[in-house]
Amino acid sequence: MKLFVSLWLAATLLLAAEPGRAQSTPSASPYHTRLLVDGAIITGLTGIGVTGLYLVQQKRVPTEAELALLRKSDVPRIDRFVAGRYSERAQLVSDLLFYPTMGLAPGVLALNPASRGRFGQVAVLYVEAMMATNAIFASTVGTTYRYRPYLYGPEGGSRRTQPVATNSFFGGHTANSATVTFFTAKVLHDFNPGSAAEPYIWTAAAVLPAAVAYARMEAGKHFLTDNIVGYAVGATVGIMVPQLHKARGAGYSFAPVQGLNVNGHSYGGLLISKRL
Repeated sequence: MKLFVSLWLAATLLLAAEPGRAQSTPSASPYHTRLLVDGAIITGLTGIGVTGLYLVQQKRVPTEAELALLRKSDVPRIDRFVAGRYSERAQLVSDLLFYPTMGLAPGVLALNPASRGRFGQVAVLYVEAMMATNAIFASTVGTTYRYRPYLYGPEGGSRRTQPVATNSFFGGHTANSATVTFFTAKVLHDFNPGSAAEPYIWTAAAVLPAAVAYARMEAGKHFLTDNIVGYAVGATVGIMVPQLHKARGAGYSFAPVQGLNVNGHSYGGLLISKRL
């Protein structure tokens, strides 16, 4: 479901990119994108995500006999407090937090004067980030079996014997929401360096996916470690995709160095230099 939402969002953003450029005078962008390269990356990531989704649909369904053998004591201590939880209300809360968040980045960045003029470029980066997160998520879930927390209790109904019952690792809602919020914060930072609003933006970026993670645990969908991994994956992708597209002339460069010092001793290492 999350993959389909991302695909739909990708199409919407790419269709909206041209009007955005026509209506605004492009401002200086901190990013460098190339249509063919980024298009190929997005296509490849989409292929990985779709393959992962297919693997998810082919997963073996747990039997009642297997479920009867589950014991909370078998769950690692760090996750044990979540085992057996189930709440449809918490699941609804997690969805209400998660799905509107998917439109947060395009909405906020379209309103920001600095990034609005480059909305088409930002949209490409956003699609790339979402496709990267979903490629990692779908391929991991499609090849990993971990029972959801609610299976360690009596609730869940028909969901107990569906393929989704083994999709606990890792937290997709958490990963995707973290990608959105950290991507938004990173892009706002790059277009508005030194803004007084930065502490609030980064705080909001950190808190929202954490709230989603908490709701998912209360719903019995994911363990704590599932959400920690999802949070880490989402935050890393959300920050690194824009960072890897930073235009030349910004950031740091790394180069190996070796030679002789004034005393005639050889040395080697890594030269780190900041480009101005």
